[in-house]
Amino acid sequence: MKYIINDDVVLSRPLEGPLAAQIDAFAKWARDQGYARQSRYRRVLLAAGFSRWLGRQAVTLRRLSSEHPARYLRSRARRVQVHNGDAAALRHLIDFLRRHGVISAEKIVPRRLSPVDHTVQAFEGYLRDERALADTTIVNYAPFIRSFLANRFGHGPVTLSHLCAGDVVKFVRRQAPRLHLKRAKLLASALRSFLRYVRYRGEVTLDLAAAVPVVANWSMPSIPRAIEADHVRQLMASIDRRTATGRRDYAIVLLLARLGLRSGEVAVLELDDLDWNSGEVSVRGKGGQRTALPLPTQVGAAIAAYLRHGRPRCTSRRVFLRSKAPIRGFLSQCAIGSIIRHALQRAGIHAPTTGAHQFRHALATQMLRHGASLTEIGEVLRHRHPQTTTIYAKVDLQALRTLALRWPGGAR
Repeated sequence: MKYIINDDVVLSRPLEGPLAAQIDAFAKWARDQGYARQSRYRRVLLAAGFSRWLGRQAVTLRRLSSEHPARYLRSRARRVQVHNGDAAALRHLIDFLRRHGVISAEKIVPRRLSPVDHTVQAFEGYLRDERALADTTIVNYAPFIRSFLANRFGHGPVTLSHLCAGDVVKFVRRQAPRLHLKRAKLLASALRSFLRYVRYRGEVTLDLAAAVPVVANWSMPSIPRAIEADHVRQLMASIDRRTATGRRDYAIVLLLARLGLRSGEVAVLELDDLDWNSGEVSVRGKGGQRTALPLPTQVGAAIAAYLRHGRPRCTSRRVFLRSKAPIRGFLSQCAIGSIIRHALQRAGIHAPTTGAHQFRHALATQMLRHGASLTEIGEVLRHRHPQTTTIYAKVDLQALRTLALRWPGGAR
């Protein structure tokens, strides 16, 4: 006898156990999330087996916890093969049951924080609330400060008033040689920020931030690595816009190439950020800064094509969604980088890098070659400091040649 779940998945046995009444809704959730038929069948089969096992173990919904799926899989492994995704599928089931109030949220005993953890948390709060720094900056700073404090105070009390210039110099000299140049500079920036915070709190009176050694580095040592305009056209022509994923990727490339958006700005773009009446898009940049940018016709048409004929149905307000289950917005800017990397590989393009930032460099380079000033470029790219834009002066080789000194005894 066959048992049909949610008019979609067919099982050979009836549903039993404490989860029997919930499996139909779980199957519907899996379909709404975009899981393929075979994947949905696997999830429902696991849920049904898990429910039967719970019944045999006399585990009620009230007693069900996140430990039971692991115990079930160990029991299941004695009879049949356990697949790699089975543990994740049961985690999704547990999360589904919690979201719908079927089982109560598990009480998690908070980890006891060490004195160093308390200090780092307070510093993170200061950066977020007082300085309004981006979360990515805070995440990058915190490990360096945790390491600095652990090196100085160990597991004991953190007495910031005991810090001195020697502690700072000693730590940087030990850590910097082990790091890549960019990480070493980030270490120095994090320490300066933390030591200014310590002085702000009144823990020290000396300016210990001035004691952080400067990480030796040539100013702007390299030319911005910009993808060629021909390669941008080749890439866009290679994207198959007959598919939903292709429409999404095409719109993303246009945002990067025509507006010079950062990958993180594209990833967090929401439906409410698009103003179709005024033809503008509101971009959330670094430090939470919002800027309204004109939406070129080609870019707007590409986004509209994806929204109408490619974007999956989803409660998320993000413009761009994952093409595979579970359907949701991108978790970070890394997803945009991955899309670009795979698109370049499929098109057979050997670009300067495989990341998304090269399109931003390309836009600035093209503007410079068409006579735009560095000030104008800085405004389009939304640079907060003029010095950031001066790196593009290296791209204007014709202008740089006029500054070059004649070689002594030049060619005859």
